[in-house]
Amino acid sequence: MAALRRRGLAVAPFKVGPDFIDPGHHTVVAGRESRNLDGWMLDRAANQAIFQRHTQGCDVAVVEGVMGLFDGFSGTDEAGSTAQMAKWLDLPVLLVVNAASMARSAAALVQGFERFDPGLRFAGLVFNNLGSDTHLRYLKDAVDACVKMPLMGGLLRNDQLEMPERHLGLTTADDRPLTEKQLDRLADHIEAGLELDRLLETLPEIRAAGERPLPADRLSVDRAAPVRARLGIARDRAFCFYYTDNLDLLAAAGLELVPFSPLEDRHLPEDLDGIYIGGGYPELHAERLSQNQGMREAIYRSSRKGMPIYAECGGFMYLCRDLRDTENRVHPMCNCFAFRSRMHTRLRTLGYREVCFERDSILGKTGQVVRGHEFHYSDLDDADSDRETISVYSAASRRNDGRKSKGYLVNRTLGSYIHLHFQSLPACARSFADACRKYRKSRRAADEAP
Repeated sequence: MAALRRRGLAVAPFKVGPDFIDPGHHTVVAGRESRNLDGWMLDRAANQAIFQRHTQGCDVAVVEGVMGLFDGFSGTDEAGSTAQMAKWLDLPVLLVVNAASMARSAAALVQGFERFDPGLRFAGLVFNNLGSDTHLRYLKDAVDACVKMPLMGGLLRNDQLEMPERHLGLTTADDRPLTEKQLDRLADHIEAGLELDRLLETLPEIRAAGERPLPADRLSVDRAAPVRARLGIARDRAFCFYYTDNLDLLAAAGLELVPFSPLEDRHLPEDLDGIYIGGGYPELHAERLSQNQGMREAIYRSSRKGMPIYAECGGFMYLCRDLRDTENRVHPMCNCFAFRSRMHTRLRTLGYREVCFERDSILGKTGQVVRGHEFHYSDLDDADSDRETISVYSAASRRNDGRKSKGYLVNRTLGSYIHLHFQSLPACARSFADACRKYRKSRRAADEAP
């Protein structure tokens, strides 16, 4: 993406799967918001609509896959895989192979990928993690004899290009944004190793994916309603995990999105009618979040007044009574929920979730179903939970291994560990916007009362 952008091309970035971190880096590198594509949270039409909408006006689209090309939900079919998404969007695949310590065996590996699914098209092959130019020549000799896809080049091993990691994966773009020097280094590395001109010449033109008309609710972001309420969006190094399409749907539903920082700001923005706090790393910033008492108290008061507030994962932890870190230190949080969150050194939960609303809430009506993803190293101690908090939705994994309470409501504050993708049920955004408008109306009526 860095090399393409440096050439003056408008790059549309995408990521297959539920990940938040890679799209954040894409956005910095490409200079354009990256979008998630997902074969489980979203149906084929929704993925096609997202791709179609956000490639308009661009010169080239780059879709980063997830795991291995054919890896999905099971060992028996393609559901949830990069291969499935490539076929849904009718895109050719650039196969990147880690060739460390490999020579002729790499040809057998590539041949297997090439023949595994006749429905896939390959734009070419790139060998990564090479030891030398001689290593690349060995590999070229091997694949030339038995592989049809063209070899587009090879990338030499370069330890200076490694990205630092931590417990939820790579460091985020908000926490450690790539510098211009690093971006130039990445672009130089690609230009030196890949036949980029040849690759671009082989790619098909960007076109609308799919032939069938898109459902009306998929087009809602193109038909924005007049702004009728203001929604605060917590956005800083502690809270940076949002599906961009969620924010687009909320704006299209008539909400003005007002960013604020629970880390830096002492008070909420003025004239808010709702708050959305996404996931992130509150545990890494727990001390500063706790010390910002003015913000914590402002959010608590807003919750008690009945303002619609929605929080996911790290945002949910922030709304709990306190957060206990891995060194057993307790940090007071907003206390909207009586739960207490506790960090662990090992992963507690990971996987896709299908959520069913068991009660009406700010996100929807009883019986509606929406999909999302859950990934966290903390859990809740609900021993001190009070009767004000009620369970409003249950969730099941994609394996249908039973439903569990996963969404909690107190006043009109809704919290859950699950990151919901509103494109799986666009009515969620409209419901949240309606709740904010109703709150605004009641707030103004109270202000005007004698």
